[in-house]
Amino acid sequence: MFGRKKQGREVKRVAQTVPKSPCDSSLLNLSRYAVQTSAERQLYSALRESVPMIDAALGKIIRLIGGFHIRSDNAECESLAQHFVKEVKSNGTDQGLHGFIYTYLDTMLTYGEAVGEMIPSPDGQGIAAVYNARLDDVEIRADGSPLNLLVCRRDAGGNVPVRYQNLVVVSLLNQRAGTARGTSLLRGLPFVSGILLRIFESVKNNWERIGDVRFAVTYKPENGVFSEENAQQIADEWRKAMRSDSVCDFVSVGDVSVKVIGSENIMPECEVPVRALLEQITSKLGIPPFLLGLSWSSTERMSSQQADILTSELEFYRDTLEPVIRRIVRTHLQLSGCNSAFRVEWDDINLQDAVELSQARLNNAQAQKLENEIGWEEEDGQ
Repeated sequence: MFGRKKQGREVKRVAQTVPKSPCDSSLLNLSRYAVQTSAERQLYSALRESVPMIDAALGKIIRLIGGFHIRSDNAECESLAQHFVKEVKSNGTDQGLHGFIYTYLDTMLTYGEAVGEMIPSPDGQGIAAVYNARLDDVEIRADGSPLNLLVCRRDAGGNVPVRYQNLVVVSLLNQRAGTARGTSLLRGLPFVSGILLRIFESVKNNWERIGDVRFAVTYKPENGVFSEENAQQIADEWRKAMRSDSVCDFVSVGDVSVKVIGSENIMPECEVPVRALLEQITSKLGIPPFLLGLSWSSTERMSSQQADILTSELEFYRDTLEPVIRRIVRTHLQLSGCNSAFRVEWDDINLQDAVELSQARLNNAQAQKLENEIGWEEEDGQ
């Protein structure tokens, strides 16, 4: 009657496809949103430590992701953002947002999840530092809905939600449908890597047995009567002959035979099974073999196609990281009093792509020129 708007109750919307708890229809069944266990993270860390190629592949992905710049139509806003990207403190020892992003990507690739935090300056006029949280110190939950993620801090008394959720950034790599969990890039490799490590362990044991030769000295007395004194004398002389600090001969009297232990055994060939396992690992990591020092037979065209596939993989990771960069930069600009729009521009992945594109444009221009000349000659002939 007096022009006052009717205040209604706020309706909290949730996904319709999420099943509800049988005991209470108003509560969501979030039991499926299981968090990643510490044992899984230890397994993935052990894989990187045990298989150098896995660690090298992840390191190359991080380095090949390249740098980025902040662009804006507002010159003052762009200058402020660029200064922030270069000068912000990262994890206590690094400087610049790039170091934070590289560590963030490393954690996301290894464990499938990554959590970062923005630390405001004391005067509230921007972001003073960014910090990569250790996944063992936090827990990612679904806050009443799979669309809302809640970051909790692990304390002695239990997991406590972080007070300022707007200062925390979370990324889930290849998020599993209907869950609040990401998928590690190393998923599926523990079984294959276990076989590979077993082969390497067998090679190590075989070389310890065959490479470091052991001898069997057999003494057969002539009259068939065994003399412990003679056997001990032969053992002492053999021990002197096998000393590593000197070279001497072994001289014995009687029927004494010396054989190499394991000389009849043949070292099994492991090149074929090892290559098959490495092919499985490289296919999962998405890295061309020649970037990992594997000199497998490949043509120039095949290497070019592998480089194109790697480029698409890197573009995918850039698309995953860009929302994190935009959120951090936007928060800093808003706290600094700047609300202008901006965009993130990535550096070229490599120079070879630019050279090939330039060469293609040159070839097209030359072909167009020849077509025009031929067309002119045909018109003059007519």
